[in-house]
Amino acid sequence: MNPPTAPAKTRLTAYLRALVGERHPASSPDRLKNTEDYLAKEFSRLGLDVVRHPFHALGGAYCNVIGTARGQQDVSPLILAAHYDTVEGSPGADDNASALAILLDVAHRIKQTSFNRPVHFIAFCLEEEDLLGSRAYVTHLTETRKPVHGAIILECVGYARDEEGSQRIPPGVPIAVPSVGNFLAVIGNQASAGLTHSVSQAMSRHMPIVPLVVPGNGELLPDTRRSDHTSFWEHGFPAVMLTDTANFRNPHYHRPTDTIDTLNLDFMVSVSDAVTAAVIDLAGIADT
Repeated sequence: MNPPTAPAKTRLTAYLRALVGERHPASSPDRLKNTEDYLAKEFSRLGLDVVRHPFHALGGAYCNVIGTARGQQDVSPLILAAHYDTVEGSPGADDNASALAILLDVAHRIKQTSFNRPVHFIAFCLEEEDLLGSRAYVTHLTETRKPVHGAIILECVGYARDEEGSQRIPPGVPIAVPSVGNFLAVIGNQASAGLTHSVSQAMSRHMPIVPLVVPGNGELLPDTRRSDHTSFWEHGFPAVMLTDTANFRNPHYHRPTDTIDTLNLDFMVSVSDAVTAAVIDLAGIADT
């Protein structure tokens, strides 16, 4: 890969400044549409092949934005995704501009790389509205019988603290969880155990990782189902969620105070390093 043309922290800050702001279908529809357009433009600028996946919901028309880094056509794609809407009343810095910034930064880092496997960078709409965007997309995958190698879903990946007691433990989690909130959780279901292991192994070279494989589709641990990976699980596709654990660490979750200044940019650089490593491992660099 070519070295980045600007420091990762500078790139991430620029993405965050463009993205942070309430992005809700009822209270801020113009900002939601502008974010869709911004993501499509950035994907194109980064050399990805861009399409929009339209769907109808909530009495209107919405789009998921898909940018593809090409690979061999007969190989199932890897998906890296994040949602771009917010809840009403929140500027959504951690939830989920942090993930969108990582999505764009990883696309920047791999833009000169040829992969064996296509990589789909997807920005889902209406995650906060019962996962409507990803449900529409996965329904399309099922109806067209399109295979997926695996989906990595980024959900709140920018808040980290180094103080003891900064991490709370979600109820019912059957593994040891650190009490310092400076890691990412990698959460998969039983059908995604192999993907969970592969992603965790690649990422752990760059930052602290806590992997968790839940029984079934996470029905007994509802906090593990709170993002677009659930749409993939419910249709039998392997998927993992990467998360800073949201409200179990971040006191600004779904609040007006979820702003850029609460994010940890050094942590986000490590996240970008780690996710890029996972994408490279799973997609495979093509022989040249």
